Order: sequence, then structure tokens, then C-alpha cells
Amino acid sequence: MLRTCCQRLFYPPIPLPPPLITITRAFLSSSPLNAQLKEGDTLRKERGFTHQEVVKYSQLSQDSNPIHLDSAQAREAGFKDTVVHGMLYAGLFPSIIASHFPGAIYVSQTLQFKAPVCIEDKLLAEVQALELREHRKKYRVRFATKCFIKEGMLLVLDGEAVALLPNLDYAG
Repeated sequence: MLRTCCQRLFYPPIPLPPPLITITRAFLSSSPLNAQLKEGDTLRKERGFTHQEVVKYSQLSQDSNPIHLDSAQAREAGFKDTVVHGMLYAGLFPSIIASHFPGAIYVSQTLQFKAPVCIEDKLLAEVQALELREHRKKYRVRFATKCFIKEGMLLVLDGEAVALLPNLDYAG
């Protein structure tokens, strides 16, 4: 049985390829220095959030909802434990893109929160290049964005993002 943050919600697991791969492409060049982003490429990042990080985010965002700060309040609301702010883990998507393409400009993001995330949950965030177009000497790329709780591969966040990349070359 899947362990989820919210005892009342159950979503079936979504199978994914092994999460240890950073860039997934069957025909990826053997030299990552020469690799360029292509449609279908998937970039991943694993991350969890501590209570201290959630408190800092709460202070910065001025979102002091007790379900984010107090375990007892979160349990009373029907959650297993303290809930991570959705916008905090949504921030993994621009982080993934910027780490591979320095100078990228994040243009838009749609988000659909599917299930809550608790502090002890380990997340796997991924962006997949869906469409690449040259745009004013840059590249406009539309990405599918997904975030999963690693245990059970439970989809917790789904959406799309658009970013302007200075080039299509993967950084380091």
C-alpha cells in the first residue's frame, strides 16, 4: 500500500524509468559536452524538504497556514504530518532547467496539484522537452513538468512550463 501524506487520498502509482538517470535519451551522444537538448529529453532532480526549509519559505511567502508549520494542526486537517507548500516544490522545475541551461528565462508555468507532500517525503521532479522553437536568437522550449513522491511514484504535481534558453547545449 502506498504511504501518502493525506490518509483520505489514494492515487495509483505511475510507472517511471529508473530515477538515477539525469538526462534520458536513447540516442544521447557519448560525450555529454556535445549534448544538445532534443524533443523528448527528460531531466530529473531528487529532493526532499526539511521542517526548517518549510518554516523559512513560510516566512518569505507570508503563508503561515498551520498545516505547513504544526504537525498536530496538519493531522487535525486529515494529513499524515506537516504539509510542504506546493509552490516550494513547484520551484524544482525552474531549478532543473537553470542548472542545465544557465541564463534560461522562465516564461510560464501551469500547475495541477494532485496530492499533498509531507516533510519526510522524498520527491522526484522531472521536466521533459515537448517542443523546441527558435525565437529571437534564443530557443523557446515547452516542457511537461511532473513531480512524484519517490516511494510508490505517486504523482503529486503535473503541468507545463515554457522557458527561453540562450542555447540548447547542456551545461556541465
